[in-house]
Amino acid sequence: MAAHSSLTMVGRDDELAEASAVLDAAVSAAETGTTHRVVLLSGDAGVGKTRLLRALRDHALERDWQVLAGHCLDFGESALPYLPFSEVLGRIAAARPELVDAVAALHPALARLQPGRRTRAAGEGEGDRVLAVDRGDTFEAVHALLETAAAEAPVLLVVEDLHWADQSTRDMLGFLFTRPFTQPVAIVASYRSDDLHRRHPLRRQVAEWSRLPQVARLPLAPLTEPDVRALVRELAPTGLDARDVARIVERAEGNAFFVEELVASGHCRDLPDDLADLLLVRLDGLSDAARHVVRVASVAGRRVTHDLLAATADLTADQLDDGVRQAVEMNVLEAGGLHYSFRHALLGEAVYDDLLPGERVRLHARYAAALADVSGLGTAAELALHARRANDLDQALVASIEAGDEAMAVGGPDEAAGHFQQALELLEDAARGDRLGVDRSKVAVKVADALTSGGDALRASQLLAAQLAEVARGPEGSPDPARARMLSKYADILMIIETSLDPVALSEEAVALSPEGESMLRARVLATHARILVSCYPERADEAEALATEALALAEKLAMPVLTADIVTTVSGLRVRIAEGGEQDQLREALVAAVEHAASSDAFDAELRGRWLLGRSYQDSGDWDLAVRWFESALERADRPGLIWAPYVIDSRWQLTWIRYIVGDWDDVLALVAAVDGQPGPAIPRGLIVPARYAVLTGRDTGAAEVRDGLARLRRLWRDEGGVAVYAAGVEIEAAAVRGDAAAALAVYDEVVDVLSVIWRESFGARTRLAAAVLGAVARAVPSASAAERRALLARADRLRADGDAVVAWHREHGSPWGPEGQMWEARLHAEHLRVRWLAGDPGPREELLDAWSTALATALKLGHLPEEARIRAALAEILRLVGEPARAREEADAARAIADRLGAPALLGDLADAAPAPAAAPETPRAVTLTARELEILALVAEGRSNGEIGKQLFISTKTVSVHVSNILGKLGAAGRTEAAAIARRDGLLG
Repeated sequence: MAAHSSLTMVGRDDELAEASAVLDAAVSAAETGTTHRVVLLSGDAGVGKTRLLRALRDHALERDWQVLAGHCLDFGESALPYLPFSEVLGRIAAARPELVDAVAALHPALARLQPGRRTRAAGEGEGDRVLAVDRGDTFEAVHALLETAAAEAPVLLVVEDLHWADQSTRDMLGFLFTRPFTQPVAIVASYRSDDLHRRHPLRRQVAEWSRLPQVARLPLAPLTEPDVRALVRELAPTGLDARDVARIVERAEGNAFFVEELVASGHCRDLPDDLADLLLVRLDGLSDAARHVVRVASVAGRRVTHDLLAATADLTADQLDDGVRQAVEMNVLEAGGLHYSFRHALLGEAVYDDLLPGERVRLHARYAAALADVSGLGTAAELALHARRANDLDQALVASIEAGDEAMAVGGPDEAAGHFQQALELLEDAARGDRLGVDRSKVAVKVADALTSGGDALRASQLLAAQLAEVARGPEGSPDPARARMLSKYADILMIIETSLDPVALSEEAVALSPEGESMLRARVLATHARILVSCYPERADEAEALATEALALAEKLAMPVLTADIVTTVSGLRVRIAEGGEQDQLREALVAAVEHAASSDAFDAELRGRWLLGRSYQDSGDWDLAVRWFESALERADRPGLIWAPYVIDSRWQLTWIRYIVGDWDDVLALVAAVDGQPGPAIPRGLIVPARYAVLTGRDTGAAEVRDGLARLRRLWRDEGGVAVYAAGVEIEAAAVRGDAAAALAVYDEVVDVLSVIWRESFGARTRLAAAVLGAVARAVPSASAAERRALLARADRLRADGDAVVAWHREHGSPWGPEGQMWEARLHAEHLRVRWLAGDPGPREELLDAWSTALATALKLGHLPEEARIRAALAEILRLVGEPARAREEADAARAIADRLGAPALLGDLADAAPAPAAAPETPRAVTLTARELEILALVAEGRSNGEIGKQLFISTKTVSVHVSNILGKLGAAGRTEAAAIARRDGLLG
C-alpha cells in the first residue's frame, strides 16, 4: 500500500531553515525591544505549504514553543471578520480558560471573538445608538492575548490560507506585523499565490507588507524532478515502474499534493488530465453514506461543524458517524475539535463543482433552513451565503443586513459594505422590500456609511447618486422621508470629495422633504444641514446655529444621545476657526468640552470631528504644539477602531505629516507615512499622505526615481481630489527647482492651476504658495538664460506675482482667514519676484530687494517653517554676496547650512553658489577697477543678459573674441560668473 502522505518532508530543507529563523528572531526582538520578524509563505495550491508549516510546528514544539494556528475559510462574498483569530482564541480557551479570562477582563473586546459569540444572536440596537466600530479594541485584545500567552512559553502564530481572508483579518495581521511584543511571538502566514489574480485584494496587501523591513517573503517553488522522484519513493516504498514514475513527474509539475494524489489514486495511467477528476477518484472507495457526507460538507466550504453537518445531512446519527469516520480514515476529511474539514481545499472544491445544479440548490437550502431554525448554529454571513445560493432571496436579504450589522459591530466596514450592497441588490425587486418591511433608503445609507468608514467616500457618493436616480425614475416617485434620508447622506459625503454639485442645495432639499414634528429623521437631517452650511459658508454661522439648535431640541426630546453629542460638537465648532483672540480661546474651550461629551456618549464620529477641528484651529494659528496634540489624539482614538482611512482620521494624519515637515521632524514624517504603507486602502486617501514623504526625499536629494514615479501615479488623482493635486504639484515644482528646470516648474504650475480652478476656484489659497515656489525655480534659471529667454521668464514672473496677489486680495475682500502661513508665502512671493527682476537686469532699489527678503525671513521665523527658513536664508545669502555684503552673506549661508545639516537636506541650499561653508574673509578694501571702453561696452550687454553670440553679432566681432573679453572682465572684477559681474558693475557704478 502506498502511504497517502510522506512521513518526511522532501526537498524543503532551505525553506524550513529560513522559516525556522523566525523563532530566533522573535526571541531577539523581545530581548531588544525591536519589531519581530514575520514570514509570508506563498506557493501554488498543493505545492507543500502545509507540509512545511507542519515541519515548522514540530520544530517549534521541540523547542517548547506554543503553536497557535488559525485558518481562513472560503465564505465567498459573505466574509466573516477575524475568523482565524476566533479559532486561535478557542484553542487557548480550551487549554487555558483562566488565561483568556484574565486578558478579557482587561480587554473586553476579546469576548467578541470567542467562537460562541460569533453566532447569530437576537436583539438589535435601539434608537439612534449605532454599534461602535471598535476594531482597534479587538486588535489590542488579540495582541494582549498573544503577549500574555507568550509570557509562559514562546508563541508561534500560524495563519493559513490568507487568500480567503477577509479585510478585517488582513488588517489585524497588519497591526500585529507592526506592533512589537515584549515576549517572544513569531508570526507565519501562508497563502496561495496562484489564487492572487490581478484584482485579488491580498495582492496589493502583500506588496504593501513587503515594504516593511521585518516582513520576509518565502515563496515555495515547485519541487525539482529529483525531489519529486524522492517523494514518489517515499509514498510508494514497493516501487512503481519507470513509466508510471515518469508520468507522475510530468503531470505533477513539482506539486507535492498532485504527486500524493497521483500515487494514492493507483490509476496513474488512466486518470484524465483535469485535476478535479483526479481528486474525485478518491471518493470512489467511499460508501454511499460517506460519499453523501462529503458532498454535503462541500457545500459548507472547507470546514463545517458537526452540529451543522448533522442538521443538514439528513442521516441518522449512526449513519452520519459511520460516513464521517470512513471519510476521515480515507483522508478525505479531517476531524478537529467540533469541526470537520477537507484535507485539501481543492478536494472540497472539486466535490462541490461535481454536484448537479439542483443538488447544490437543495443542499444550500438545507443549510439555510438549519441556520435559521437553530440559534447559535452559525453566523449571519453563512446564512446569507446559503440563502442566496438556494435562491431564497427574501431570507438572503434579511441575513445580509444582519451580517453587515455584525461586521460593523466588530470593526469590519469593508465586509459590512459588501453585505449591505448584496442586500441593496436584492432590493431591486421593490415588492421584496415591501413584503419584508425593509426600507431601501436605510440600506443605501448603511452602505454609504460603511464605504465612507472604510475610506471610499467617492464610491459611497456614486452609489447614493445611483440610488437617488433610481428613485427619481420610479413610477410613483419616492416617499419624502426616504429621499430626504439619502439626500442628506449624499450631501454629507459630497463635503469630503471633489464635486461640482452644491452640497448645501441638496441638504436644503433634504430638510424640505423631511417630516415635520418629532421625527428622528428630521433631527438627523437638520444636524447634517447645519454642519454642511457652516462648512461651505462660514459667514452663515448664525443660520447654521439656529438649525443646530432646533436639531438639538429634537434629539434631546427623542432620547438620541449620539446625535445630541454630534450636534453639540457642531455648535461648538461653528466659529472656532474664524474667531480671533479671546473669543477664539472661549470657543476652543467649548469645543474641548464637546469632545469630552462626545467621548462619554460613545459618539465616536463627533469626537473625532471635534479633535480634528481643534487641530485645524491651532494649525491655522501656527500653534504647532497644540495642533500636533489634537491631531495625534485623533489618530490614537482611530487606532483603536482601526479606521485609518475614515474622514477626520486620514485628515488628521494628512495635516500632521505637513506640520512635522514644517517644524523639521522629517523622520517623523516618514514614520507617519510608513505606518499606513502596510495597510490596504483606497487610492485617494493614500494619495493625500504620500506627497509628504516625497517632499522629504526631495529635500534630502535621495530617492529620485521613487519620487518621480510616485508623483506620476498621483497625477491620475488630481481631478478627483484637490488636496492630492496641490500637495503633489508643490513637490513636483520643488523637485524641478532643485534640478534647475524652470520650464518643468512652470508647466506643473499651469497644469495644477487648470485643474484646481475647475474643481475649486481660480483664487484657491495655495496658489500663492505655488506661485512663490515657481518663482524660486525661475530665479535659478535666469542667470544662464539668453536675453530672449530672460524677457520671457520676466514676463511669466510678473504674471505669477499678479496671480498670487489676486489670491490674497480675494481672501481679504471676502473676509477669509489669511493666517501666518499665508502671510509667509505672500512675503516670499514678493521677494522672489523682486529677485527675478533684479537677476534679469531690471533691478529696483537695492534696499527694496533686501527689505523684501528680510520680511520673508521674518515671516518664516514667526511661523516656524524650518525648510522655508533654510531656503530663504540661502537665497538671501547669495543676494548679499552679489551686492557686496560678504559678512552678512556668510552669516545667512551658515545659518542655512545648519538647518540643512540638521534635516539632512542638501537640496534646501540650491540657491547658494557653493554649498560648502564659506571661509571667513579678511576685510576687503576697495580697489580700483580699470576696464577698457570695449570691455565696458561688453559688460553693459552682459548685464542685459545677452549671450556671447548675441554680443558678437551686435558689435560685429567673433564669438571667440567676446569670450576672451568676458574672461578678462570677470578677472578684473573678481567675479565668479556673469551674474555676479553684472551685480558688481551696478554696485560700483560701472554701467554709467
